[in-house]
This record gives sequence, C-alpha cells and structure tokens, in this order.
Amino acid sequence: MNDTTSNAGRSPVPAMIGICAIILIIAAMYWASNVFAPISFALLIIAMVWPVQRAMQARLPQLVALLVCLVGTIVVMAIFALLLGWSLNRVGIYVLSDTARFQAMYNQLATWLEGYGIAVNGLWERHFNVSWILRIVQQVTGRLNSTLTFSLVVLIYVMLGLLEVGDIGRKLRRFQPGSIGYAFLVGSSETAAKLRRYMLVRTLMSIMTGVLVWGLTYGSGLSLSAEWGVIAFALNYIPVIGPLFATVLPTLFAIAQFDTWQAAILIFVFLNLIQFLVGSYLEPRIAGRSLALSPVMVLFAVFFGTFLWGIAGAFIGVPIAIAIVTIAAHHESSRWLADIFGAGDGDASEPQSG
Repeated sequence: MNDTTSNAGRSPVPAMIGICAIILIIAAMYWASNVFAPISFALLIIAMVWPVQRAMQARLPQLVALLVCLVGTIVVMAIFALLLGWSLNRVGIYVLSDTARFQAMYNQLATWLEGYGIAVNGLWERHFNVSWILRIVQQVTGRLNSTLTFSLVVLIYVMLGLLEVGDIGRKLRRFQPGSIGYAFLVGSSETAAKLRRYMLVRTLMSIMTGVLVWGLTYGSGLSLSAEWGVIAFALNYIPVIGPLFATVLPTLFAIAQFDTWQAAILIFVFLNLIQFLVGSYLEPRIAGRSLALSPVMVLFAVFFGTFLWGIAGAFIGVPIAIAIVTIAAHHESSRWLADIFGAGDGDASEPQSG
C-alpha cells in the first residue's frame, strides 16, 4: 500500500530533468561535431589498440609501445584511404573516358521521363552547369582538407587517451559496486571487448563481401570488377547505407555497359543476394547475441548518426549504440534500456572484466 502511494506521488521532476539533459547533450553533439565526432572515433580506436599496447608495455617502455601503436594505426588508416581513393578515382576516370555511352543512357532516361511529363532537360540546364561543377570541385577539395584535419585530431586524441587509460581505470576501480562509477568501469571494459569483436566481425564480413562482389562482377564481364570489390569492402563498414550504394553503383554501370535491362537486373539481384547472405545471415551468426541490437536500434543509430555527423556518424553510430546499451545494462536505473534494445544474453547484471 505504501509502495503504491509512493509511486503515485513520485515527482516527475527527475524524469523531466533527464529528458532536458538528453536534449542538451544531443544539441551539443550536433553543434560541436568538430569536438565530439573525433572523440568518438578516438575512443573506438583506443578500444581496438589498448590491448596491444598493454601487452607491449610488459616488455617495452610505455612511450615506445605508444609510438608503435600510433604508427600501426596510421598505416591501417592510410591503406584504407588509399584503397578507397584508388577505386573511386578509377571509376571517375572510366566515366570520363566513356562519356558518350553515359550521355546516351541519360538521353534515353530523359526521353522516357519526358513521356510522363517530367522535363529533365530543363532541370539539367537550370541546376547542372559549369558553376555547379566548380562548386562540386570546391566541395570535394574542402572535404579532403576537413578529412585530413579530422584524422589528425583523432590521432591526437588517441595518443592522449592511450596515455591516460591506465590511470582512468585505477580511478574508476575506487568506486563501490552498484554505483554509477563502478557501472561505467565494468560497462566500458565490456564495451571495449564488444567493439573489438564488432570490428573484427565487420572486417571479416567486409572482406567476404568485397571478394564475392569482385567475383560476381568479374564473372559477368562488368568493367572495374576489382574496383567494385574494394568499394563494396569499404562501404560495408557503414550499415544499411553502405551496402545500398555498393549495390546501386555497379548496377548503373551495368546498364550503361550491357545496354540491356535484363543483365543489369540480374547483377542487381545477385548483388543484393550477396548483401543479404553476408549481412543478414552470416554476420549475426558469427557475431552472436553479445552484439545483438534490435533492427530499430540499428536503423536509428545509422540515420541519427548521419544526421549528427554525416558519413562519419553513419560509421560510428552502431558502435556508439553498442556502448550505450552495454553500459546501461550495468546499472539498475538504466537496465530497462538494455532490455528493450538488446543487451546480449541477459547476463549483464553480472559484472565482467575486459
């Protein structure tokens, strides 16, 4: 009776304060994206690199181990960027060298649309002109400069974070079980282990997707088969959006190359079949329940991350969702969030060490 009375008379102020705090945090993440986006990527990289550095520090000085980890991180990022840049550059060169065929395809599409009352030529002349091309070149150049700056800031955060991980862990161990600090300690340790597994599984599935896309496009005679494989590999790191683009782009090139809708439709169907088998069948079984999130949570994380930080947010959205759900599972007041959106095997209440 007393419990019912206390629940009925509970003040809504704490809930309202929590909602306002969430709104303010989201607004800060949006308006201060230059601060929060690099930090998020740096935390993901630290989760990947810290076990390696910790193992190396048992035999080497801390600064030497840190330098080796930073160089390894830079090499991996450079290889990834070079592969993606090479493939996109090759696709662009191919388009420029075969403009007549793409122009013919555009004319056919314009004619077909004008038959339904859609005047494409007027839209093209109004929006797609020389000034539009110059704006695109300027935007691409600015994007490259911002990407380099973003990568440099991320590496600085990674360096500082790797120096502080041990000290932060020792400070958090002072908290008593059941406290928010202890929940953050156990949850962050488990989150780091989950993120390492997530990136390992995502990398294996991306490699498999790239190889299968290369095999399909090579076997069908589609040009740039190696480039399509690399693009599929790179874009597979971005859930939902990446596989969509990796499927649509080769299909458009198949329409231009084979001049038949039947061949393009077959390639489109088989590309989607690859994405379905790898992304929807193999990956969940390899990742297991520990990385399980509800489909609604995955879609929300990808699109909300895109809204906040663009392509970078689409990439980092799911890891952030995994972190939030995992940490929430280790405190009584937030465990309901993990239960709703999927916290794994349901044993999150037991403290784990990473």
